Amino acid sequence: MSITDLLALRPASGGPSTYRRARLALAAWRQRRALADLPAERLSDLGLTEDDVRRETSRPMWDVPQHWLR
Repeated sequence: MSITDLLALRPASGGPSTYRRARLALAAWRQRRALADLPAERLSDLGLTEDDVRRETSRPMWDVPQHWLR
């Protein structure tokens, strides 16, 4: 993702700054990578399936939960 892409994602007013959005995107990417590295036993403990993990880790890094953007 380029800086131009990040700027295009920024709301016109009232939303998080481009810097904050970039930090959130990086945090989401790191968390998804950690999730992908968990063994099946740990996923089972969390109530997650391989399909859940595949779906989550295939999301783009800038696709963060909406409550993070407040």
